[in-house]
Amino acid sequence: MAARMTEPTRLARRLGPFDAVVIGLGSMVGAGIFAAIAPAAHAAGSALLLGLVLAGAVAYCNATSSARLAALYPESGGTYVYGRRRLGDFWGYLAGAGFVAGKLASCAAMALTFAHYVAPSFAHPLAAGAVVALTAVNLAGIDKTAGVTRAIVVVVLAALAVFVVAALGGGTVDTSHLTHSRGGVVGVLRAGGLLFFAFAGYARIATLGEEVREPARTIPRAILLALGLTFAVYAAVDVAALLAASPATLAATDAPLRAVVHAGSLDQLEPAVQIGAAVASLGVLLSLLAGVSRTVFAMAANRHLPHALAAVHERRRVPHRAELAVGAIVVVVASVGDIRGAIGFSSFCVLFYYAVANTSAVTLRRRLVVPIAGLAGCLVLAFALPLTSVAGGAATIGAAALLYPLTRIGRRNR
Repeated sequence: MAARMTEPTRLARRLGPFDAVVIGLGSMVGAGIFAAIAPAAHAAGSALLLGLVLAGAVAYCNATSSARLAALYPESGGTYVYGRRRLGDFWGYLAGAGFVAGKLASCAAMALTFAHYVAPSFAHPLAAGAVVALTAVNLAGIDKTAGVTRAIVVVVLAALAVFVVAALGGGTVDTSHLTHSRGGVVGVLRAGGLLFFAFAGYARIATLGEEVREPARTIPRAILLALGLTFAVYAAVDVAALLAASPATLAATDAPLRAVVHAGSLDQLEPAVQIGAAVASLGVLLSLLAGVSRTVFAMAANRHLPHALAAVHERRRVPHRAELAVGAIVVVVASVGDIRGAIGFSSFCVLFYYAVANTSAVTLRRRLVVPIAGLAGCLVLAFALPLTSVAGGAATIGAAALLYPLTRIGRRNR
């Protein structure tokens, strides 16, 4: 263990505890509040609040398992690394493939969320432009990423505080909105699966394992603290939104918090909501691009992806080719995709990824209740998602499994 903590890393360790927590917050605060609440309201109505609790509980189990594993294996790649170390090369590869596919969709969803709040008529080109700009920020170095994320988190939390106060004081508060549930148990499970999309950002801390100082202590603490703060923010904003507008109003739009402002005739606050949504989405997108590129980097280093993507920039010490490749793919997806489809597909793939993480934690053979509960929760939420999301995600992971033998040929020939 001591040797593992002190061995040289391929990337520069520049992130302290505060930066790690901020990156986690920047990865989570925004996605669920500004995007996933709409399909969750469509699935469960006001019972989306139960889905939020369920998603938070599964995320807690996953975070605990990830934190334990990250302390043992503080390397870039997250569950891709843990699966390979604990379950074997195939499961690590499959977890990495699920993560990359799911998070590419998440990146597109966040870029489109930004665009729909700012200028819906130009959503696709605006989303593509945001990806290009933030890829350039990440290429400048991980310390620049953390600095930009700090500023984003401050702006977003301020905007959400204004929204909560305005929603509760706008004159449209109606407690009967909280009784408009739909979909029964399946609806709650589906809402939980969709809202889990919002919590998955805590993995960004673990995937940056080679760039965090004192990772054995910093990563576990940062993951749990960021998750707890995010759940508190989500609960406050979701309750305020449901009190101020009906679930049907939230479900009918891709910009649900702006719909709450309209419902309360609070048009003077619309710019604040738009700015908050835009900045939040950009914050999530920034950290998503950083996290998924690190997993691509780790997979390329092991030749599960083309080895050229494992290159590290000599001066900035970032995986520049992986970042460029990820940015290019997301630009294409954001140019043609839609928010709700991207959220469902991403949720399935990421829930599979965390199922592997929990299974890896089970092999540690102690404190088994949490990883077993996390594994069960991931599987239930994944298969409760809309059929198109399940089919698309399962087909993607199945295709990755079929391609695995080709990666073994490549590694034998190196």
